[in-house]
This record gives sequence, C-alpha cells and structure tokens, in this order.
Amino acid sequence: MSKKVEKKVEKISKAITKKELESITINQTGVQKILLDLGSLEAQKSEVIKEYEKYSVTLEQIKAELEEKYGQVNINLRDGTYTDIEKKEEVK
Repeated sequence: MSKKVEKKVEKISKAITKKELESITINQTGVQKILLDLGSLEAQKSEVIKEYEKYSVTLEQIKAELEEKYGQVNINLRDGTYTDIEKKEEVK
C-alpha cells in the first residue's frame, strides 16, 4: 500500500501597502466621478444643441416673414429700425 503524502501549502497573503491602496482608491474614484460628470455634460450638451436648433429654425422663419413683408432689409436689433439693402446690379 502506498501512502499518500499530503503537503500542506501555506497560502501567503500578498498585499500592497495601505498608502498605495488608498492612493489607487482615491484616483479610481476620481476617474469614475469624472466619467460620470462627462456623461452628464454630454446629456446637457445634447439638450443645448436641441434648443439651439429650435431657436435657429424659429429665427429663420421670422426672417423669412419679415423679408416677405419688408423686402431685403438690415434691422437694427436695438430699436427696430431698418434700412433697405441696396441691390448691386450685375455687369454683363
């Protein structure tokens, strides 16, 4: 009969220092926060772009209505006065 020889293997616990762990943890948390903030900023950016597009479309509609009513004019946005835009004649 053969005897089984059992070897007990001691598991040696390996670890970095507490200071190193703290440094890694702080920096990992910082990275996660920044990524979260970037996601939030992207969402805000998307909303601002949508709002910009809405204002741009409305502004173009208003310009078209004013041009239909007054012709091609330059409008002073401070007091509402306008001047006609002189049309340059094409030389043939």
